[in-house]
This record gives sequence, C-alpha cells and structure tokens, in this order.
Amino acid sequence: MRNRRAWSATRTVVAGLACGVLALALPGAPASAGDDHPSGATSDASAVIEWMRTAETTIAAEARPGPAEIFIWEAYVSTAVYNAVVGIEGRFTPYKWDERAPRTASSAAAAASAAHQVLRHHFPGAAPRLDTALTGTLAHIPDGEAEDQGVAFGKFAADRIIDLRRDDGRGASVPFPARPGPGVWRPTPPGHEPFASAWIGRVRPLLLDSPHQFRPGPPPALRSARYTRDLHELAAYGGRTGSHRTSEQTDTARYFTNLDLQGALGDHATRHGFDIAETARLYAAANTAQADAVIAAWDAKLHYGTWRPVTAIREADTDGNPATRADRNWEPLLVTPAHPDYLSGHATMGGALMRMLTGILGTSRVDLHIRSTATGASRHYRYAHEYEQGVVDARVWGGIHTRTADEVGNATGRRLAAWALRKYFRPVP
Repeated sequence: MRNRRAWSATRTVVAGLACGVLALALPGAPASAGDDHPSGATSDASAVIEWMRTAETTIAAEARPGPAEIFIWEAYVSTAVYNAVVGIEGRFTPYKWDERAPRTASSAAAAASAAHQVLRHHFPGAAPRLDTALTGTLAHIPDGEAEDQGVAFGKFAADRIIDLRRDDGRGASVPFPARPGPGVWRPTPPGHEPFASAWIGRVRPLLLDSPHQFRPGPPPALRSARYTRDLHELAAYGGRTGSHRTSEQTDTARYFTNLDLQGALGDHATRHGFDIAETARLYAAANTAQADAVIAAWDAKLHYGTWRPVTAIREADTDGNPATRADRNWEPLLVTPAHPDYLSGHATMGGALMRMLTGILGTSRVDLHIRSTATGASRHYRYAHEYEQGVVDARVWGGIHTRTADEVGNATGRRLAAWALRKYFRPVP
C-alpha cells in the first residue's frame, strides 16, 4: 500500500510536468502513442536480459527448485518486468493490469526495480546481492527524475504481481491418491522418491482459467496396440545398456536433461535487435507459457497417474497384455524423475514454448541457440518443429517417457499457448 501511495503521488507530479512540456511543444495537441521515447540507457533492453539472468541465479540458489518448478518463479519475475516496461513504453497490452507511467520515465530502471522487488520479496536472504545488483544497473542510468520515476513504477508493477500470486497454491501439500497396481505410478529406482511436486498440478495458472482447461483424454489402455508399441520402443531404445540407440541419439537424450532457455531468449533478443518492450514481452510470454504447460502436465499426472517405463517394463507380466514381456533388470539411460509418465512435462513445455514464440515472432523460424546445462553442449534450432521433435525423441531415448506421453504433451502445450496468444501480450492497436 505504501508503494501504491508513493507511486500515485509521483504519478500526479510527473503527469503535470509532462502535460506542461507537451503544452509548450504542441499547443492544444494530445500526446501521440507514436511519440519517441527518450533515447539512451532508458530504452536499453540489456536491463531486462541482465535481470532475468539475475533472477535465474537467485532462484537456483535460494529456492533450489526442480526443473519444472523454476519456470513458475521465472514467470513471476518476467511478468512484473513486462508490466513495468510496457506501462512506460506502451506497444503491448499489460498482463492483468492497466496502469501506465509517463513515457519520460526510464523503462530500464523500471525493469530492474520490478525484478529486484519480486526477488527480494520471495528471497529475502538474497537481499544484499540483489541490492548490489540494482545499484549496479542504476549506475548506468542518468540520475534524475526519469530514473526515479522508473524505479517507483517498477516497484509498483512488482507489488501487483506479488499480490496477484499470493496464495496461488505454490508448495501446498497435495497427496497422490492412487494405490499402486498395474499401470499406476509408484516410486521408481534408484531413489524411490515420493511424488513431492504434486502441488504443481494444483497451482493457479498464470494464463489459463484452470489447471485442467486443456487436460487431454486418457493414455492408451494397457492392452492397446499403441501401448504395446510404446513399450517395445522404450525397451529397444531407452535402456541404459543393450540399446539400439546411436551415439547421436544418446547425446540428444542427455542434452535435453536441462537447458539454459533464459540465456537463449536473451541471446535471440540481442542478435535480432529487440528493443526493451519486445525483449520484456519475449521473456514474459515464453515463461508464462512454460509455467502453465508445467501446471497442465502435472494436472494430467495427478489425474491419470500412469506408471513410468522402468516400472512398466519390469512388471510387464502384470499388465494383462500378452504382447509385452517383463525384464526385471531393465534400467533407463536417465534417472527417472519422481512423478508419473503421462503427460511429459518437458514435451508439454516444449510445445507451449514453440507455439508461443512462433506467435510472438510471427514466424516458425525461431533461431535459438540453446546450451545444455547438463552436458555443456550448444545446439542451434532454426525452426520450431526441430526443437519440438528433439524434446519428444529425447525423453523416449532417455527411457523415462512413453512416446505417447511426449506427443500428447507437445500437442497440449501448443493448444494452451495458441489459446493464450489470443488473450495476452498482444500489440496495442
């Protein structure tokens, strides 16, 4: 409330000053949406890229989230930054907000202040590092009213996101209700860990109306031909030993274990000369789409609760399918994460990310250089379908998902992102 009052007071003063300047320059004429923004550091997109990297390192150090959860945190930060920037720059519709700041305010200061405020609120232990980072960013922005107004508006935008996400279900206790049986998930080797991240399937989405809005139909029945094909492919290509995988397929499986997608977004924005509003939009759209894809995938995991390949192959003699054969010693190439098979979270996120990016960029040529934090290797994806196919294949070749869980997940992600694009992050007419 204190920040809201401070911003309201500041807004009144600056609005008056702005009107006076406009009256001198253009007597009797209103400001145009196409008016040039002050040049220099205030329009520097590097502030957004810098603070999304700070967000990533802070979240990793303070929250120690799993690969799925991290996108929820990234979405909090990037939506605050987006609202702070477009509230000054215009160009795109704000995210669940309608506040505006004077166009003379520094959008770079607003972006830094918004990210700082969200991260400081959620991770108070990181306050000294975050304060130092903010001081460093502001040192590159000319002192004065523009900087002050940007900082104030950034805090205001951040507080809106903090309030919006309050009590959203993050980290709640959500038990997995199903009892182990043929086809039903149970803890997997080697750790036999519980489904501790089940709460993700009950979190209030950022874009969707509910976690189950795009819940797909059920997975293939245990006696179906599709289930049989899935299991045979996994047994042949997903095993740690005795697999038919090529060395390239093995590299792909390991590459997709964990990716530096935030770095890839920043790199794309820099190489393509995105301005600060375009850059903030790119991050916010990509991160919210992936966050909701995770939520949708985990909703399906909770609802259907299907067993993982390692269980399915080892216990194939219990599935009632005469075409499958048990192998008690089968092990996947990758360690199986502690949650059900259907849907694949990684594939659902991949579909959502690519559909959101093609909508935002206006082309299927996504041109992403993505580094794997698991292997250190970098790959260049020219087109969206190349990335999507890579994610789908990788989870099969890693032995941790059925192809059906991947393909249906990918399609679900694309559907939810296409729906979201009609409502969010749209250009202002």
